[in-house]
Amino acid sequence: MTETFFFERGDSPLLVSIPHDGRELAPGMEERMTALGRSIPDTDWHVGRLYGFANQLGASVLAARFSRYVIDLNRPTSDAALYVGQKSTGLCPSKTFAGSEIYKPGKACNGIEQRQRIQSYWNPYHAKLQDELLRIRKQFGYALLWDAHSIQSRVPRLFDDVLPDLNLGTNDGKSCSPRLQDAVHKVGLRSNYTVALNGRFKGGHITRTYGDPNRNVHAMQLELAQCTYMDEDSFRYNEQTSIRLIKVIQEMLNAFVTNAPRMTGN
Repeated sequence: MTETFFFERGDSPLLVSIPHDGRELAPGMEERMTALGRSIPDTDWHVGRLYGFANQLGASVLAARFSRYVIDLNRPTSDAALYVGQKSTGLCPSKTFAGSEIYKPGKACNGIEQRQRIQSYWNPYHAKLQDELLRIRKQFGYALLWDAHSIQSRVPRLFDDVLPDLNLGTNDGKSCSPRLQDAVHKVGLRSNYTVALNGRFKGGHITRTYGDPNRNVHAMQLELAQCTYMDEDSFRYNEQTSIRLIKVIQEMLNAFVTNAPRMTGN
């Protein structure tokens, strides 16, 4: 089987994870999908492009090749909801964020297929993620994990009103040192963007599972509102608006990295 992710190893303690910018579909999946489903509207469009500078920081980059409609790498394999009392988008989703059907009638992913997708797509990504964090921590004494995401600024089925531009999540401070959280948050506050810390997005399965400050692994999620860098209707990347956003992301990652070496614990 074709490798299910892209990976580039860097020479710093930073690992950037991009689990939702994949566009490929599993074999035999496309013909079972609706026209809307095939357009994969809930992709974290162009996030890999936004982080194209990451190798200049010495970061390792792990990015999914396959769509979140194949399997959501930022959900637990139990498919337990991440946010109690809120609608869940699912491990192998059958509906778009807006509530439309992804599959034709009777063609959605069943339990057997879900288990196969876990084996073929979810497990390899997470095995690589774990291996790299272990390698980085062994080499540097600590590891920094940045989970990169984006979403449409308005998704009425999932949340009220318009999302802030920059949504930082550290599982309410459990996945990351307070020093790092504060340093990154301050960059957001100094920008001209609206910013939230542990608001609607507190970090998904990746941030919550791998962030462990007591073991010197610090994880943070950044969820971008897509209106900051693209046209949300056409999914077209906006060269002009993305320039300013990339500068802020760079400053956030610099704050994440440069505040870490002075730490001896959490």
